[in-house]
Amino acid sequence: MKRFGHGLVLGGFCPPHAGHHHLVRTAGRRCERLTVLVRASSGDSPSLADRVAWMREIHPDAFVVGAVADIPAGLRDADVLDARLAVLRAAVPERVDAVFTAEPYGEELGRRLGAESVASGPDPDPTRFPVSDAAVRADLPGSWDFLEAPVRAALTRRVVVLGAESTGATTMALALADHYRRRGGVWARTRSVPSYGREYGELKLAGLRAEHPGATRSDVTFRSSDFPVIAQRQAELEEEAARDGSPVLFCDTDAFAGTIWHERHMGTASAEVGEIAARGGQHLWLLTDHRGVGREDDALRPWMTARLLTQLAHTGRRTAVLSGPHEERLASAVAAVDALLAEGAHLTDRIAEGR
Repeated sequence: MKRFGHGLVLGGFCPPHAGHHHLVRTAGRRCERLTVLVRASSGDSPSLADRVAWMREIHPDAFVVGAVADIPAGLRDADVLDARLAVLRAAVPERVDAVFTAEPYGEELGRRLGAESVASGPDPDPTRFPVSDAAVRADLPGSWDFLEAPVRAALTRRVVVLGAESTGATTMALALADHYRRRGGVWARTRSVPSYGREYGELKLAGLRAEHPGATRSDVTFRSSDFPVIAQRQAELEEEAARDGSPVLFCDTDAFAGTIWHERHMGTASAEVGEIAARGGQHLWLLTDHRGVGREDDALRPWMTARLLTQLAHTGRRTAVLSGPHEERLASAVAAVDALLAEGAHLTDRIAEGR
């Protein structure tokens, strides 16, 4: 099989899927070095930066670059190709020996570059990768198994369950994960991320007992510096679970909730925890009401509920309040999550739309 010096794979990769990765890996085996050019229009979702980052992680042996290609709709085919060629040459100035693309214009593009057009059609066995960018955008759950881990993590709808102590947040997160797993298929992989703060507290208790064997949980104290550690690890656990789960992920608390817990224990806000919370990619917060559950004589529980609700509204986070008995709360939660999932991941591809 003929080998080439410098190969080029180009496409929108919106989002990248198994068919794209097959093409890139095929090209990589036939070239001394390979460049992957990711094209996107301004305002696309997922963004060009995200797509480039995903392709770099999935294909570390390739040189991946991105380029914005705002090609106006209504151009003649020749003008569109000229525009694409200009974008390509600006992003990849080096000589290209072979062009690998599944796009119909691949052969003509190769001719204009003075390169050989290779594998310009789809995979010879279409049953191996029965997926396309449009199919993923139209039916994300149905295409889930054709996506790699970083793409799944970015497209997972993340639902946070939070509330004051003893309001059933942990129970609800587990119940929701179980509910969606029972739907079967891709949903059977639905996961729930436990609260790392609870594990962190157990670690502190174990360390305390090493010096004071009779220590109990009430003897454990938290410092302000503990909260960023908890928030960061919580975010990491969430990301790990999103890479290996279904299109929805349930989280028993998050870094945002950590900002309120810091206020409760330390009496002040934590800028560092706030920064971690601002980087989060969650989509829905389910607040468990303190009324009707747990200890009614705990004055801090109403304060926590009110403070969480105030800050959720202040920061513009999509919120549903869960009240009543467990069955009623679960039904309300499922309705809110289903509404979120029905909206999809808001994926676009303006290059394709304007073709």
